[in-house]
Amino acid sequence: MPQSKHRPTQEQAEAAVRTLIEWAGDDPHREGLLDTPARVARSYKELFSGYETDPREYLERTFDEVGGYDELVVLRDIRVVSFCEHHMLPFLGKAHVGYLPSNRVVGISKLARVVHGFARRLQIQEKLTAEIAGAIQDILHPKGVGVVIVSEHSCMTMRGVNTPGSRLTTSHLLGEVRDDPRTRQEFLEFVRNG
Repeated sequence: MPQSKHRPTQEQAEAAVRTLIEWAGDDPHREGLLDTPARVARSYKELFSGYETDPREYLERTFDEVGGYDELVVLRDIRVVSFCEHHMLPFLGKAHVGYLPSNRVVGISKLARVVHGFARRLQIQEKLTAEIAGAIQDILHPKGVGVVIVSEHSCMTMRGVNTPGSRLTTSHLLGEVRDDPRTRQEFLEFVRNG
């Protein structure tokens, strides 16, 4: 993940927020806005915490004792909160993640952590979908992976074309989930119907 060589300080981030407040036409020194720069910087630190971790590491602790289980594992409705890298406005939705284990499984909370880790960065949804699927494929080596994300993008609903309620759906299918029509259909039915 490419990162800036020089990371601005908390004070520099707060100064940037004050500049934006002034640019918007308000006074950053008025009572209601005095603490806003610090609050915004703290919230951005949390919202962009995905740069502080490698989400792939969540998948490294696996379980080999699966009792012969070799069917799809699907975790639905993982909340996605991310920010469009083009407008820095949020997109919110749900991710549905599945994989066809080969000989080991991962704790289900780790699947949600992978989604959150990649989502907590400036993103486009298409890349986010592929990153999640690629990490699961690379670390778990399952027979197949499927990721579907459905979200609403503020950059379209609050500005620009102003289309509230429109949702973007992206998918990334690998291995048998992509190549075997029955497995693909089963995964997509799980996603649709729960």
